[in-house]
Amino acid sequence: MQNNSIQVKGLQKSYNQLHVLNSVDFEVEQGSIFALLGSNGAGKTTIVKILTTLLKQDGGTATVNGFDITSKPDNVRQSISLTGQFAAVDEILTGEENLIMIAKLRHLKNPHQVTDNLIKRFGLTDAANRRVATYSGGMHRKLDLAMSLVGKPQLIFLDEPTTGLDPEARLEVWKIVKELADSGTTVFLTTQYLDEAEQLADQIAILHEGRIIASGTLAELKKLLPPTKVEYVEKQPTLEEIFLAIIGTKEAK
Repeated sequence: MQNNSIQVKGLQKSYNQLHVLNSVDFEVEQGSIFALLGSNGAGKTTIVKILTTLLKQDGGTATVNGFDITSKPDNVRQSISLTGQFAAVDEILTGEENLIMIAKLRHLKNPHQVTDNLIKRFGLTDAANRRVATYSGGMHRKLDLAMSLVGKPQLIFLDEPTTGLDPEARLEVWKIVKELADSGTTVFLTTQYLDEAEQLADQIAILHEGRIIASGTLAELKKLLPPTKVEYVEKQPTLEEIFLAIIGTKEAK
């Protein structure tokens, strides 16, 4: 348990007669990227809300960074950060002002220095003094992630972080997520995009009808399928590969 950032046992949640979570169990290793997969309505966001103390479970237990979510919610909140499906930024303020505001709310000693470091890290220097209302979708998401890292949380929850992003912005978010894990931050990722989990996750769990029906590394999950047949076919580029190649050619000119 010492090496686990999250430990969940028998988690249950219902809304009237609808059983959203039905005895969910899983663990998330410290410093890893954990991907929770599931279709719309599978209960992914419900799990995130429970683990971040925004919602109370009906049954079961969970610890986050060693703190019980029921008895020590304040400790949980101080050690985590949450980025939802939609960027939680103030569009009236500039990018710099958003970061400074969060740093002050977290009672950091040097909010301006913290802000400068994050602006450089996320490549927002040129846009730092612009109102966020002028930002593109990708820049919104980068600022949202930067705000999530104010105070260096041990664990960050990313609830479908690339929803609605174009391919370039999506790849940029992937790069940031990998860097977070490399620096020791535990990342809890929910996504509908299977390629996203395939590219990023150390551990994958599949949530279906309120239960974890499979979990493991990508290699372990592949073993659940019948042996593959070897066939030689001409590989066609994906639309995403074509798009990025064309954009790269235009930028080079």
